[in-house]
Amino acid sequence: RTKQTWVVWLLWLFLGSVGGHRFYVGKTGSAITMLILSVVGWATTWLLIGFIPLVIVWIWDFIDLFLISGWLRADKEKTRVEVERDLQLRKNLHS
Repeated sequence: RTKQTWVVWLLWLFLGSVGGHRFYVGKTGSAITMLILSVVGWATTWLLIGFIPLVIVWIWDFIDLFLISGWLRADKEKTRVEVERDLQLRKNLHS
């Protein structure tokens, strides 16, 4: 149920600038924003304005480097709470 740490880091490394790691951890809205900024940035680099959204995405991606561990801890805690709740419900049904 929990997100795999190595998958998040690989997605960040190879697909970070298009929000791949954010899609995987469930941050879909910000992942779509990163994807759109990247596509617009690369599509308009020939106009030289494309570097503005690309720099924003690169900075954002760098900041995510420090946020990923917290996301994974929160995901593990959420999963732990859900499993405990499910076990308690099953225990209550059988007693």
